[in-house]
Amino acid sequence: MKKLLFLAILFISGVLFSQENQQKEDVKVGLVLSGGGAKGMAHIGALKVIEELGVRIDYIGGTSTGAIVGGLYAVGYSAVQIDSIFKEINFSELIQDDLPRSTKTFFEKYESERYALTLPFQDFKISLPSSISKGQNMYDLFSKLTLHVNDIEDFNELPIPFFCIATNIESGKETILNQGYLPRAVAASSALPTLFNPVKLGDSIFIDGGITNNYPIDRVRAMGADIIIGIDVQDSLKTRENLKSVIEILGQINNYETIEVMKEKRNKTDIYIHPNINDYTVVSFDERNEIIQVGSKEAMLFKNELIALAGQQKKHLKEEVVFYPNDSLFIKEVQIQGNNRYTRSYILGKLKLIIPSKTTYKNFSEGINNLSATENFRKINYRFIKDEKGKLIIKLDLTESENKTSLRLALHYDDLYKTAALINFTRKRLFTNNDITSFDFIVGDNLRYNFDYFIDKGYYWSIGFNSNYNDFNENVSIHFINSNEETPDDNTINSLNFEYGELTNQLFLQTFFKRTYLLGIGLEQKWKEYLSKTIGIDENDEPRTVFENTNYLSTFGYLTFDSFDNKFFPTKGFYLRGDFNFYFYANGTNKNFNEFSIIKAKIGYAATILKNFSVLLEGAGGVKIGGDETKSFDFFVGGYGYKESSNLVPLYGYKDLNLRGNTYLKATITIDYNFYKKAHINIAANIANVGDDLFETKQWIENIEHSGYAIGLGLDTFLGPIEAKYSYAPEIEESAWYVSIGYRF
Repeated sequence: MKKLLFLAILFISGVLFSQENQQKEDVKVGLVLSGGGAKGMAHIGALKVIEELGVRIDYIGGTSTGAIVGGLYAVGYSAVQIDSIFKEINFSELIQDDLPRSTKTFFEKYESERYALTLPFQDFKISLPSSISKGQNMYDLFSKLTLHVNDIEDFNELPIPFFCIATNIESGKETILNQGYLPRAVAASSALPTLFNPVKLGDSIFIDGGITNNYPIDRVRAMGADIIIGIDVQDSLKTRENLKSVIEILGQINNYETIEVMKEKRNKTDIYIHPNINDYTVVSFDERNEIIQVGSKEAMLFKNELIALAGQQKKHLKEEVVFYPNDSLFIKEVQIQGNNRYTRSYILGKLKLIIPSKTTYKNFSEGINNLSATENFRKINYRFIKDEKGKLIIKLDLTESENKTSLRLALHYDDLYKTAALINFTRKRLFTNNDITSFDFIVGDNLRYNFDYFIDKGYYWSIGFNSNYNDFNENVSIHFINSNEETPDDNTINSLNFEYGELTNQLFLQTFFKRTYLLGIGLEQKWKEYLSKTIGIDENDEPRTVFENTNYLSTFGYLTFDSFDNKFFPTKGFYLRGDFNFYFYANGTNKNFNEFSIIKAKIGYAATILKNFSVLLEGAGGVKIGGDETKSFDFFVGGYGYKESSNLVPLYGYKDLNLRGNTYLKATITIDYNFYKKAHINIAANIANVGDDLFETKQWIENIEHSGYAIGLGLDTFLGPIEAKYSYAPEIEESAWYVSIGYRF
């Protein structure tokens, strides 16, 4: 009996000793993150819980959004850090490749603030864009966040071994991406059709991995994981009432097979976290906080299992990840490939880089945005390589756009030009690789056109040619006609119809000055015609009086700086524009011509003073020096909402063309309240002096002759700004309404 008792005690001790040894063996945990668009942000909430409860993740496999979140976790970011990153992102700008205005070159600013719709136009056929976004902003952000691991080719060597899934667009088969450049691999895995362009890796082209394997559990298990934690944010099948977009329909089609496959995969998952995100869609990025919270809530249901799992893992001292100090970059060299049509100087000019160069990642990212804004490149891939001294070599891999021609459309209305529809034809690389040809044909109440030809050579002197015709007619006060011009004898006429025509041709050179200023010089031919059919009889017995019909020649120069974040509703930035013209020749009705100069300047400063409240301070002025007998270059002051030209100057409180003189000075203050998304309420006040020879007579400082106040409502839309303003001028005790719709052209 004693012998049997001893054997039993020995057996039990052996079992306990064996269990104790097994508990000391480490347990490897693999993490599977599914795709799901915006719903994938639930991964962040679940990861925060997993991390807080002490579970160490040893392997990660993800698809689409799961690849983005998993990739950041794999390179060393904590779940809390990822949470902070995602909460600061403006997803609308990120997804739509909406580039900040301050990062665009002057030409791209001009282009983006003129046309409402741009369509590819090849072989006289209009096509639609292949996707909403090129994915450039997403790629730029991920490249910045993973700069500290940019030299790692094998993803198994990341702080946490990682892979993601992409779909080969030609074969339709899934591909495991675990080598190469991490941002490009993640971009390929998350290239959702219709939302992002496909991504080229090597000789293959890839799209979203969720099409072929949205929950790669078997691949993670094969990495060596003992326990699998899966976070699944995939959709269940929706009813017809809930299928409201193309993206949702495509997701439904993809879900047919996925849901059946997931039944087996779910059974293979040791801890299966499936947040209830039925109330959200793949584009519910504005509801990120709620989605993250849903992920945390679901993960907490597995608190006991996660704590037990953490207890089975050996405690490893986590190596500290040193993130790259991207506030300072010393770029030693730029290696460019894929630029078959565009020169190296053109590309470096858009990047604003002079090699070697010390810059910041912010400035470099702005340069990439400049290059992307040209629309000359379908994809801009880059990678930083450190040399032995820690200096950086940029490997720039470009995919040029095959489309050379586009059709652009826009609509506009204001109180001066009235209705207008713009049809634009743009052709790139017409004669040389770096050129762009653009023709605007404007129809409506007034017929106009604008033609541009520009050869862009980056930091070198670029050459351009512009031709435009401007035309309008407006009823003006009889006092608007200068005393030196013919006026009616009949003093019963209080107003007359004033017809204005101006044709301008310019040949110019321009370059960047100190990287931020645009400097230009050139020659100009300008034809002006002013007439009225209200008074007089001409030599052909036609009822009209021609005040001006003359061609002028001049040299000109300009200097521009523009860092406004929005042209029409700026909240920060600085603006400066200076123009100088010297007119030395005239041929036409102006028989008493003498040489004269015109100097114009405009300055503006915008700042945010409180949340959603901003202030804009502006000053402007112009003066004609000499040539007193030439009155056709006077400034016409009054009105709001139209395109400014060589003569036209807006002024609150006064109607269009209400004031006239060869000199003007103006100051304006505008307070804007952005009360809802892109809706604005603003109040403004301006003061001005307008007249002849104000500096010579010292009238510009003796007293303020004109002032005006305005209150308005504005919407920042894809058509351009839509504004309605009510104004009042106390000196004349009159009010005026201004309505402006669309981009001004």
